Amino acid sequence: MKKLAILTSGGDAPGMNAAVRAVTRYAIFKGYQVYGVERGYNGLINNDIFEMHSRSVSDIVHRGGTILKTARCPEFKEKEVMAKAVDNLKKRGINDLVVIGGDGSFRGAKDLCEMFNLNVVGIPGTIDNDLAYTDFTLGFDTAVNTVLWAISNVRDTMTSHDRVLMLEVMGRSCGDIALYAAVAGGAEYVVIPERECDPNEIAESIKASSQRGKTSNLILIAEGCADKEEAISKAISEKVGKNVHFTKLGYIQRGGTPNMQDRILAARMSAEAIEQLCAGNAGRLIGIKNNQIVAVDIGEALAQKDDIDEKLYKIAKILSL
Repeated sequence: MKKLAILTSGGDAPGMNAAVRAVTRYAIFKGYQVYGVERGYNGLINNDIFEMHSRSVSDIVHRGGTILKTARCPEFKEKEVMAKAVDNLKKRGINDLVVIGGDGSFRGAKDLCEMFNLNVVGIPGTIDNDLAYTDFTLGFDTAVNTVLWAISNVRDTMTSHDRVLMLEVMGRSCGDIALYAAVAGGAEYVVIPERECDPNEIAESIKASSQRGKTSNLILIAEGCADKEEAISKAISEKVGKNVHFTKLGYIQRGGTPNMQDRILAARMSAEAIEQLCAGNAGRLIGIKNNQIVAVDIGEALAQKDDIDEKLYKIAKILSL
């Protein structure tokens, strides 16, 4: 019987459990014996591998996080460490591996595929949406909706007290969460790592809007621009005469029940991952382009450079006027 292992690696994201469930059940349907790996690549090294059945993934499609646990494993870059992990799989007769994670996780998957001839397929699970080969990653849509929930709540206080609020959201060096939430949430300003930010320009814009009768303003800033927060606050204080109130949303964005979009995406991507393995197409990353599920060579996928949606960024600026 064919054997397959699943692991989740890197930061957790809503939809990971939905993907674990879909991979497990679709693989069993295709004749695989399925194994779970606890705590990502650490689990491969420490031999934390156990058999999974259809009932093992019952009642998890709606849960955030990952039942397989996750961890970062910097030592996995060492060839000797990877060899130990592969040996633990081979002893069980496992040669197929599904990795659910982000950029760092996929670089480890690429090494396993190229250096040890392991059949690896990756499913993008990260709220950051920072993988250029796919339009969306698992967890991104749910994370943006969590930010929208926060915006709705903080607006009540902003409008009651005529305040300027700066809300920092996650995304590492990618501004997608900030940009999409700014457009959907009606933020007046968005600050992202991919584009230059002029604190004085923001301050002058807030001053002009105040003269037009606007009493409160929301600035959405990506965590990759955290070093600009002080300069923006200072410029607004000097030019507008208002203090900027600051809120950091933090890890709340990574948890919670995955929405419909992420659950369906998990099912579609997971089914394609198993189909690729059944067809002998190892070394692929599964993604979505123009609402079509795609399988891209892992080297080609990781070589693509991510950038912001320029049209959406221009729309955000126009709508904030």
